[in-house]
Amino acid sequence: MSTESSPLLSYRLFSVVDEGEMPGTQAQEETPLVRGDMGVAVGPPHPDPARRLSTFFGVVVPTVLSMFSIVVFMRVGFVVGHAGFLQSLLMLVVAYVIILLTVLSICAICTNGAIQGGGAYFMISRTLGPEFGGSIGLMFYLANVCACGVYILGLVEAVLDVFGAEGTDPPGARVLPQGYFYSFLYGSVVLLLCLLVCLVGARIYARAAFLIFLVVNLVLVAIFVSFVAVGPRQVPVARDANHTFNTSFTGFRLATLRANLPAMYSRDYTTNNLMTFATVFAVMFNGCTGIMGGSGELRNASSSIPKGTIIAVVYTFIIYFLLFLMTSFTCERTLLKEDYGFFRSINLWPPLVLVGVYAASLSASMSSLIGASRILHALAKDDLFGIILAPAKIVSKGGNPWVAVLYTWALVQLVLFAGKLNTIAGIVTVFYLVAYAAVDLACLALEWASAPNFRPTFQLFSWHTCLLGIASCVLMMFLISPAGASGSLVLMLALLGFIHLRAPASSWGYISQALIFHQVRKYLLLLDVRKEHVKFWRPQMLLMVANPRSGAQLIHFVNDLKKGGLFVLGHVEIGELDTMPSDPIQAHYNFWLSLVDKLNVKAFVDLTLSPSVRQGTQHLLRITGLGGMKPNTLVLGFYDAFVPDDYFLRDPAFSQARENDHFGVDLPALQAHFPPVRGAGASKALPAAEYVMHKNVCLARYFPLLDKQRLFSSKAEGCFVDVWPLNLLRPDTPAYVDVCSLFLLQLACILTMVSSWRAACLRLFLCVESGDRGWVAKEEKLKELLSKLRIKAAIRAVTWDHVVALHGQRLAAGEPFLNSAARQVTDEYLAAVNALVLQQGGQVAVRFLYLPRPPADTSMYERYLQQLEILTRDLGPTLLVHGLTPVTCTEL
Repeated sequence: MSTESSPLLSYRLFSVVDEGEMPGTQAQEETPLVRGDMGVAVGPPHPDPARRLSTFFGVVVPTVLSMFSIVVFMRVGFVVGHAGFLQSLLMLVVAYVIILLTVLSICAICTNGAIQGGGAYFMISRTLGPEFGGSIGLMFYLANVCACGVYILGLVEAVLDVFGAEGTDPPGARVLPQGYFYSFLYGSVVLLLCLLVCLVGARIYARAAFLIFLVVNLVLVAIFVSFVAVGPRQVPVARDANHTFNTSFTGFRLATLRANLPAMYSRDYTTNNLMTFATVFAVMFNGCTGIMGGSGELRNASSSIPKGTIIAVVYTFIIYFLLFLMTSFTCERTLLKEDYGFFRSINLWPPLVLVGVYAASLSASMSSLIGASRILHALAKDDLFGIILAPAKIVSKGGNPWVAVLYTWALVQLVLFAGKLNTIAGIVTVFYLVAYAAVDLACLALEWASAPNFRPTFQLFSWHTCLLGIASCVLMMFLISPAGASGSLVLMLALLGFIHLRAPASSWGYISQALIFHQVRKYLLLLDVRKEHVKFWRPQMLLMVANPRSGAQLIHFVNDLKKGGLFVLGHVEIGELDTMPSDPIQAHYNFWLSLVDKLNVKAFVDLTLSPSVRQGTQHLLRITGLGGMKPNTLVLGFYDAFVPDDYFLRDPAFSQARENDHFGVDLPALQAHFPPVRGAGASKALPAAEYVMHKNVCLARYFPLLDKQRLFSSKAEGCFVDVWPLNLLRPDTPAYVDVCSLFLLQLACILTMVSSWRAACLRLFLCVESGDRGWVAKEEKLKELLSKLRIKAAIRAVTWDHVVALHGQRLAAGEPFLNSAARQVTDEYLAAVNALVLQQGGQVAVRFLYLPRPPADTSMYERYLQQLEILTRDLGPTLLVHGLTPVTCTEL
């Protein structure tokens, strides 16, 4: 569905609501929503008659009011007086470049889907995920809280400038006592008034917005007219009752402009702090931060938001530029530095300026208070901070989040302890810059991810504008306050980590997944199988799992064995897709992925439907993976009647936890999906003929008995990983060093390189006969090979005359030689080999044995498996390895 024809639910960073209008109330829930681009709700399927505002009334008016705060009336002289016209113009351009770049990103995101209550928080969280959204959303909330404090302190300053005991007006008007605690008291009274409006009559403020807009613009017109109509005059400036002096309003004079061109930083009379470019910019930037103040009740949101926001930004830029220019042309620097409310002194009708100051300040204060409470309410509804913000979910019958309003009121009350506007302006600016950088980052991520569903109707942006916006925000943050910028980033990272650890998985979609896909696809295309080399070989394992209840330890073992390679859990469901109404495999993926999460292994999952296990395994071997990342080794459980314990009943993660994994699979459902372990005598899932495969194959036996915690505990003695590189079914094989033996030696070495297995010692067994005088040369040859391969292993020679004798006697008795190793080996010989392996001392963690090539005659598969069963009987965890490809290299 195109977002162009769908009104937004709520674009503004707050939404002044009437009864039944608050998102989450019953009236809202009864309206069906359709899903738009990026998966967000884009409004009801039919036009909502309540959404009737045009671009001017819905976007331009509230945005201009948000941007015209106390700065436009009370800090223009401060900026020009300290920075001079040239640097003031530079500050204005830098500020509006940052604002415009962020506006482009906002317009792109807003015209790609609906923005609900929470504004910037909603944009960032639904784009970057809950971690970034929650952390930056909370910082944006704090920015609005501090901004509300700034506007109230500015209003108090304006009131005291006229009615304070140390004010500049005639003595008759100076009725209010002044001082730090009096300023705090006056600010608290103003904040209480804003609180009452937000709790009782928020809709009154919404309806009065256009009237306030007219008043503010009328005052601005009066100011511009006064610059031209008022002639040169002396303006008295009173710092206190005993200190009064005159300064000049010169009218338009080139000499005045020349004098005001350069910067001349000095001490600010409100804080007595020395001003710099950074501190003055921080104050000025507060007059540009209302770009997300548009209404949610728009007739055509996809066109109104871009047009209205850009019109508001251009309009406010022109106003600020004209004010800076006219002020520089007409006012002496002393007037600008010593009287921040000089507009009143040079106006045709001074009380009109007071009306504009009070209207703009109260409007911006209530806007920030309401906006901050809506952000907090959105954070609480998403349950990102748990019980701390849980009460902020509560709303009144009319949908007003009154608890969030009280939270915000309390925090603004703390901000008022700062006492002066200029004191906290830097903190507010840094918080806003972090939020704007995050909005640019969200848009940049969407653009770089190249998701097909990211197709905003607003097209005047690119990844270059997003990147430039991020860079400019970060640069100005550190220029304004290195400590504040560093602290804000540390706070953001701490919040990000906190939310990542405790917040549930969301259904919003994660841009990180889209970015990862984009990068992985690119790098997979670069991974050329024709450029593979043996010295960079690594095991890429496909482990076939019939039931994870009995195979969990083997899954953990193969996870250790993969050495940064590919690890895939494969499973075959028996059946014919043609006979089924739908594919039954897709419904199973969530259970297997939840299993991977529970086991905490780094594995992929691939399932298939096939008439037989053998065919299904062959399917997975051929189709699993992509490009150069495909399995090169198949791992199978041993084909025997061993009945393992149920791992789900032993591991606390499966027997105690009850929480949902937030992907629709809770623990009872996970346990119910995988059937109980089969008992003794139960029929096997596949015949022997299907079990034998001519691939790089590992057969794993007795791995349910592997207990790493016991083996590597502090009280346990050292344990061993034993390697038997000789083909024990063909003892007459002269070579110890063939492809298969090197393959199993490589796997054993890789296992001991894993951090959790480094305590195990690698032992290599050399089987010798007492009459063989060449065994010393064989041992030296093996040592030389191990040295070249950089493998640390102890070589142990084992005499096995009595074992070889059993093999030779049977052959000497005249048994016919068939082209199969299975016919040449007796059970007595295999039992003797098994006893020889068991006799080796020490605590053995895992044994690696040579897996012979299966017989060519398929009728011998049963006998082949019987021989392997006798050979490995009661050996404990054993891995039989048959390798077909070279995996070791002695060259650089």
